[in-house]
Amino acid sequence: MSMGRRQKSQSPLWIAHHELAHGPGHRFYEKLNELLREAAFDRHAEALCAPYYEAAHIPGRKSVAPGVYFRMHLVGFFEGIESERGLEWRFADSLSLRQFLGLPLTQRVPDHSTLSRTRQRLPLAVHQAVFALILGIVERKGLLKGRVLGVDSTYLRADASMKAIVRRDTRESYLEFVTRLATEAGVPTPTAEDARRLDRKRTGKKTSNREWVSRTDPEARIAKLKDGRTRLAYKPEHVVDLETGAIVAAAVHGADVADPASVEASLTEAEANLQTARGGDATAPQAEDPTPKEDDTPPGGRQPRGKVVADKGYHKATLLRRLKAQRYRTYIPERRQAGRRRWTDKGGTPTAVAFHQNRARGTRPLSKRYHRWRAERVERSFAHVCETGAARRTRLRGRANVAKRYLLQAAGANLALVMRALYGLGTPRGWADRAQAALRALLGTVSALWHWWRAHRPSMLAFSRPEAAWGPPGTDPMTWPAALRAGA
Repeated sequence: MSMGRRQKSQSPLWIAHHELAHGPGHRFYEKLNELLREAAFDRHAEALCAPYYEAAHIPGRKSVAPGVYFRMHLVGFFEGIESERGLEWRFADSLSLRQFLGLPLTQRVPDHSTLSRTRQRLPLAVHQAVFALILGIVERKGLLKGRVLGVDSTYLRADASMKAIVRRDTRESYLEFVTRLATEAGVPTPTAEDARRLDRKRTGKKTSNREWVSRTDPEARIAKLKDGRTRLAYKPEHVVDLETGAIVAAAVHGADVADPASVEASLTEAEANLQTARGGDATAPQAEDPTPKEDDTPPGGRQPRGKVVADKGYHKATLLRRLKAQRYRTYIPERRQAGRRRWTDKGGTPTAVAFHQNRARGTRPLSKRYHRWRAERVERSFAHVCETGAARRTRLRGRANVAKRYLLQAAGANLALVMRALYGLGTPRGWADRAQAALRALLGTVSALWHWWRAHRPSMLAFSRPEAAWGPPGTDPMTWPAALRAGA
């Protein structure tokens, strides 16, 4: 066989359809498309987006189909792609992903600016409705209970640098601010190094969100991470069904919003998503909880609408009272506090009752089981969305834009949960690893059979020739017993 050489060639003017190259397709995305097709995802998504476009008879260029737009962002979760430019490059480079979108080879993949304009056209409510639509798929597969809800939050790095913050009052940058302080301190014509040296020794130094704002992303907030670093960030908060691991709500708040101040909005969003996923509206009454009753009964003598499990960062006496009034049963560990508690400034007796009931529930074995679930399943949801799904660093600016993209990331995590329940694997990489593992197992079996045959070949040849003497393989025939040497 001679070596082929790359030569210049002129492309033909006409190409028959059967001559076009077709990829073999990816089994994972084929099964995912079947799942979306079964739920009539495209028809429902188009109905949700139709009010934000012109009527069909209006002349002009057609937009990207909503099903294509949402599928591209779901692939961003499955492939771990954080930017819209990266999504465009990945789809343009893959025939199997073009098949997933339903795009022929003659049609161009939507570019990053088209994705950006589509995101700006569609409001956050549409993305929330699409998230609830996918949550309905989770519910129909029996993976949504909604009785025990775990709540926790993490941080997202904003697409803004601390070097770009300015004073809210004077609009000075940080370097201009410390330079002015050095001048006021008596340093004549201070250099940038003089200003930094003075800033390191300055007492009472504090970077507050009340005084500083980002010039590039005004909605990002300064947050202190657990390792002591200071970054501009947002705060996503997950409400997770602890019995199944499904994400019921994924709200994005400002990084300066405390956990007790944001949990009620997240729980309200979770209740609305549950009602939508179950085919009702957000105001419909929820079904009774079939779990056994406990000794503390919510107001009105009815069963609780749900159980809320969170860490001690969410513990606040007034929050416990409000959640009890909304018929939530809380399992929130208590913070250590020295001295005796006072209730007169926190709502009086109802707050004290809710506080002590929450404390009593925390000592029961059921509470310990719920907190084991929370530590496993809520943290796992953050690992899937932020680390594997590459959502830890956002490439968008503005809380609404960040929330839209993050909702689709969380929807992708829910679809991965369904795929894992149906087929055992929830990501394309997992399907590829399973095929490689099956091939390695087959090769290992063939290799073991080959070595066994090599080791037992002398004995097998002796059995195949009865006139030949046979005995233990690998030994000298002169050492065999007389009967074996005679061929008996």
